[in-house]
Parts: sequence; structure tokens; C-alpha cells
Amino acid sequence: MNRVSDRTLLGRTGLTIGTLGLGCAPLGNLYEPVSEADAAGTVRAALDGGTRLFDTAPRYGNGVSERRLGHALAEVPRSRVAVATKVGYRSAAGDPSRMEPDFSYDGTMRSLEESLTRLGLDRVDIAHVHDPDDHEQEALAGAFRALADLREQGVVAAIGAGMNQSEMLERIVARVDVDCVLLAGRYTLLDQGALSGLLPSCEARGVAVILGGVYNSGLLADPRPDARYDYRTVSPDRLAAALAVQEICARHGVPMKAAALRFALGHPAVAALVVGARTAAEVRENQAMLDVAVPAEVWSELRAAGLLEAAVPTP
Repeated sequence: MNRVSDRTLLGRTGLTIGTLGLGCAPLGNLYEPVSEADAAGTVRAALDGGTRLFDTAPRYGNGVSERRLGHALAEVPRSRVAVATKVGYRSAAGDPSRMEPDFSYDGTMRSLEESLTRLGLDRVDIAHVHDPDDHEQEALAGAFRALADLREQGVVAAIGAGMNQSEMLERIVARVDVDCVLLAGRYTLLDQGALSGLLPSCEARGVAVILGGVYNSGLLADPRPDARYDYRTVSPDRLAAALAVQEICARHGVPMKAAALRFALGHPAVAALVVGARTAAEVRENQAMLDVAVPAEVWSELRAAGLLEAAVPTP
């Protein structure tokens, strides 16, 4: 099954991850509260279904997601899972409820040390620089240099960057010796913005791409007027596009979620997906969706409707 198959993230690291990882932002109470019991149950369901990769960050609930993930994985053999976290934001001095950017070398070192404490680990498998959109030069001079040193020390196995845009990631891939990138929302059934730049660049350099946001904040899971797209209420044109995708999928008896997952894995640069969930039921549904066959006619009709670029690779 795709959802339990291991894939090499990058040959030189020897790190393997499953095709479908768990995005742990919801465990940090993103959008709505999640109970401790539901958080633990979500992680257990992911493990039971074969998930190996668990992606978290200090910004997800100001450390809550990391703490909950660490607690849930405490009795799991370390070799069974790959844990990814991020650097770039730390609790503000004098106000632990607020996060502020710190992409400096020393700040990155402290950030990862704090993450390891919350996770209850002595190392993580992947460390990403998190959303350096307004701090590109500081991140290049500080955060990435720190992560490279931590990789050399064996504290992290792979380093990368996680962002909601592909343009800066493409520049980072060209300038920094990263092993992977985490791209959210820019390679989906509704947005193939990474197709012409980032993805071929990563493929040429052997940089693994992990895709997040393949449902575009929920719109590709349940398109309705109050749905979110890129973390905000959806615009009318984007809603219309999502409904068009849904209609084509429905004609072939395919859940739109299944098409969204399958499409995202169709590019050869993509190693894995990270999909968020807040309950065990959501995890099991995502895992089941990955096993749904999607007929080739779905992709051809999406192209004919102008919803997929002509050159986009499909499964």
C-alpha cells in the first residue's frame, strides 16, 4: 500500500519516510481546540496505519504540538518514526504566549534545543527553516548555517526549508546544501505554481520534495462558501474551481480527496505528503483515500477544463 511504503528521502542520509506523513499543526489547536486524548489518538491511528513521518513545529500552538507529539511517541521505537520540526520562531521574551522570528545562528541552536526538550528526543530526523519569507538573508547567514552544523554533528539527519511559496524555496535550493524542502499549497489540484521552477530544480539536484497543504487548507476536502483556502476564507473564483474539480471527480466515482492525494504524488520530485488531522477518524480517512484508484480520464478531463496545466505529470 502506498501509505505504508518507505521511500528514501535522500540517498546520502539513508533516511526513509512513508508516503503519507502526519501534519501535526492541528495538534497545536489550529483553528479549533483539540483535546489531549484526541491528539494522542490521532498519532496512534497514524502509527497503526503505517505512517512513519510526523511533522511539527514550535509555531504550532507555541510548542503544544511538539509536546503532544513527543508524549504520544514516547514508547514508540525511535527507528520506527521520522520526526521533523522547524526553526525560525521562538517564544517572545517576557511573553511566552507570543512567537517572534529569530533566524540567527544562536537563535536556531536554542530553538532546536527547546524543540528537543518538548519532544523528549535527543535528535530529530528533519529540521526545516520555517517561513523565512521576510528574513531571507538572515536565514541564509544564520539558520541554514546552524542547521548544517547540526547535521554534521548528527543532531539532525536532513535539513531543509518549509514555506507556502515556491519562489524563495527555489532560491534556497540553488544556494544551500539542503536535503529536502516542505512546500505547502503550491502544488495541488488548484495550484501548480511550483511546476516550472521549484520542482524541476529539486529533481535536478536530488533534493526531495515533501508536499503539505494538498487540500489547500480544506477547500479540496470540502468545497463550500465558508471553506478555507490558504488559511483564509475562500474567494468565489477559487470556490468555483474547486467545485468544478469535485464535479469531474464525482462523474467517475472518485472522492476529491483521493484525487488530491494521488495528483500530488504524481510528480517525480515528490517523495512524500504531509496531511494534517485532528482526530483518529480523519487519519484513517486520509490513509484510505490514498488507496483509491483514480482513472486516467479524471486527469484528462481536468486538463480539458483548464484546471491542470498541459505539462503537469499525473499518476
